[in-house]
Amino acid sequence: MKLSLGYSPCPNDTFIFDALVHHKIDTEGLEFEVTLADVEELNSKAFNQELDLSKMSYHAMAYSLKHYQLLNSGSALGSGVGPLLIAKKQLSEEEINEARVAIPGEFTTANFLLSLAYPRMKNKVEVLFSEIENAVLEDRVDAGLIIHENRFTYRQKGLISLIDLGKYWEELSGNLIPLGGIVVKREFDQKLKEKVDRVLKRSISFAYENPESSKSYTKMHSQELEDHVIQQHIDLYVNQYSLDLGLEGRKSVEHLFHLAKEKGLIKETPQNIFV
Repeated sequence: MKLSLGYSPCPNDTFIFDALVHHKIDTEGLEFEVTLADVEELNSKAFNQELDLSKMSYHAMAYSLKHYQLLNSGSALGSGVGPLLIAKKQLSEEEINEARVAIPGEFTTANFLLSLAYPRMKNKVEVLFSEIENAVLEDRVDAGLIIHENRFTYRQKGLISLIDLGKYWEELSGNLIPLGGIVVKREFDQKLKEKVDRVLKRSISFAYENPESSKSYTKMHSQELEDHVIQQHIDLYVNQYSLDLGLEGRKSVEHLFHLAKEKGLIKETPQNIFV
């Protein structure tokens, strides 16, 4: 059976999917037609139900759980992994609220966390995540919300962090930070959904056990080509919760959706979230 699959070109995604899409593991008869795209584009495709299986921001997922369920494997979730708000110079809270701020997409979890921290922020501009640093450096915006490997490069470019939104979330909620996960169409047979989950977990396990195997694939698609930056990215975003959310991971996801409902971002708390 062939399934359409979407994930980002970021190192954490290419690392976990490499063995699956390149037939390095037993996929139990499953084949995959791959779409590589920025996470906000993947969010949009999921809104339109274009993909059978896809990476998706947890924020966007809140609007899509009528049609998708979350796999236990494949998530980017943990401690100290949150987005950063950066700028050329220090800004006061009032200045941040008035500033022109580049965000990587309306439905990214990063933007959700930014909205929690700065609910009165007025001037957000959507910019491709890999261009946000340059937008700040070129004064097209006053500040930028960075995700992915940019977390490891902004200081080298003379930029400073105004707030670590992951730390803000952890202090606010007492939970891990759910950034993105892998969803599968709810309409599929339960046995198929469990098979997909099992195969993805096998792919991640293979990547951990054979760390050299995915290097050419991750480097080919990475925005930042330095090996040490790629490895830092993988080490930060791929962890035990990527293999299996477990009770703690599920609790964090449920709390995010509960808070989204409390803040009026979604109408009701999703039920039957997990495969």
